[in-house]
Amino acid sequence: MTEAVLYEQQGRIVSLTMNRPDTRNALSADLVEGIVAGLERANADTGVSCVIISGAGKGFSSGGNLPEIKAMTTTDNMSEEDIVRWYEQGIQMIPKTMNRIDVITIAAVHGHAIGAGCDLATMCDLRIAADNANCAESFLRVGIIPGDGGAWFLPRVIGMSRAKEMLFTAAGVDAAKALDWGLVREVVSQDELLLSAMKLAEEVAGLPPQALRQAKQLIRDSATQTLDESLAVAARMQARLQRLDDHHEAIDAIIEKRRPSFSGS
Repeated sequence: MTEAVLYEQQGRIVSLTMNRPDTRNALSADLVEGIVAGLERANADTGVSCVIISGAGKGFSSGGNLPEIKAMTTTDNMSEEDIVRWYEQGIQMIPKTMNRIDVITIAAVHGHAIGAGCDLATMCDLRIAADNANCAESFLRVGIIPGDGGAWFLPRVIGMSRAKEMLFTAAGVDAAKALDWGLVREVVSQDELLLSAMKLAEEVAGLPPQALRQAKQLIRDSATQTLDESLAVAARMQARLQRLDDHHEAIDAIIEKRRPSFSGS
């Protein structure tokens, strides 16, 4: 069997490609494990600043593996507690990892991003869509709810009212509406999708590496902090960053009107 998730690195950018085109990248156990492992690997590598997540084949991800989900309560006769553990130790590891890592993540979405596939895109920091993209919170169509963190991430991306509309109607959102709603930042042709995602990743990864990771930590943690708490954390981060060589290099490059060369120190 081919590798479930492909890991490729170019400079400070990692590409994670879900590689189960035969199931349209349904999030079965091997894909979940591959995504989590790839994110952990990239985050542990200080030489990485940005991760692009995409899907091989005709679509980004068709969501949960429906035959696998049905089998839980039919052939496998799993109890409620068994199912709880299945979620906690399985697909919920993706949102937990996404919300903890410091590398910047970009979703490159083409074709269907359905259910948990749509939620995976919302867990990323930034999203670009191909013009054939179609996103849907389709859980209610099969009598379940977002068990993967979508109810937490989606309103933070597009607002509560639109998130409710997507969930309660289970209707698809095409690329144009996704752009209008702020679900994606840009729509490009399918042929240009990965090139556009790489261009954005290069823009992100061209910034001072340590400051970039600290900025992600600050904006994430500020969502649950008081203003005073956030200011105290920011002051401590700033005091450390201003002593780094990259900070001095950034200022010198601006003054000297040249491109900076960051070392990560």
